[in-house]
Amino acid sequence: MSPRELVVLGTASQVPTRTRNHNGYLLRWDAEGFLFDPGEGTQRQMLRAGVAAGDVTGLFITHFHGDHCLGVPGVVQRMSLDRVAHPVHAHYPVEGAHFFARLRHATSFHDAVDVREHPVTGPGVVAEGVFGVVEARRLDHVLPTYGYRLVEPDGRTMVPELLEEHGIRGPAVRAVRSPLLERVSVPRRGQRFAFVMDTRLCDGVYELAEGADLLVIESTFLHADEALAVEYGHLTARQAARVAAESGVRKLVLTHFSQRYPDPSAFRAEAAEVFGGEVVVAADLDRVAVPKRR
Repeated sequence: MSPRELVVLGTASQVPTRTRNHNGYLLRWDAEGFLFDPGEGTQRQMLRAGVAAGDVTGLFITHFHGDHCLGVPGVVQRMSLDRVAHPVHAHYPVEGAHFFARLRHATSFHDAVDVREHPVTGPGVVAEGVFGVVEARRLDHVLPTYGYRLVEPDGRTMVPELLEEHGIRGPAVRAVRSPLLERVSVPRRGQRFAFVMDTRLCDGVYELAEGADLLVIESTFLHADEALAVEYGHLTARQAARVAAESGVRKLVLTHFSQRYPDPSAFRAEAAEVFGGEVVVAADLDRVAVPKRR
């Protein structure tokens, strides 16, 4: 099984900096590569991070501000150039379908990639497969915006002592089925990943974050500028951390930082005041592991 991890391709908000590219996040989840909000420059950041175009199986766009989608043309055209054979499923707010059409065919190129569009029309399941389901929830921004949440199916964990008690060893373990399965194993909760970008605090933020093993969430502003966050439809680091604390999140990844803040350590300090779990202040090209199952 491939590692489950987040590859951070960019962490800036509206304006990139010398050290922070526009947004871009690849979630490696077993056989899937889900690319979230590819901003301008994502194709080059993928190269720097060792991410191939063929690694991408799904594209998820929260909304159509440039720092969250201007990388789509380059990524799609690179997929075509590399002759990516598998279909790539694209999810985005239906209200921005005309923007996606422009991005998808922004310039002339030999179009050889199978991009299958799935406009998001409301809250609910937007994708499903062996990985489980991906759900969308409405967020509160200045444009129609959705956050996404991956929920793995619950399973069972074998208990060695119970297997031995029933004389089950070696390859025979894989062949165990119900009702014996229930006697030699215990329930295992599926893992959860949540992705929350540009938004004010709202019900959707909490619904996405609930019980997440890994929460990636914007923290554009610090608490001192909370009034600006509300005005422009964003979160502060303290608000993001409060969501994590109240939602039972295991690992919190802060990102989407305004260029007005030169010192990222301030975001960690602010978040740690209200969230006692692990806090990652994302930097470009970071790799963040999904926490192991409990």
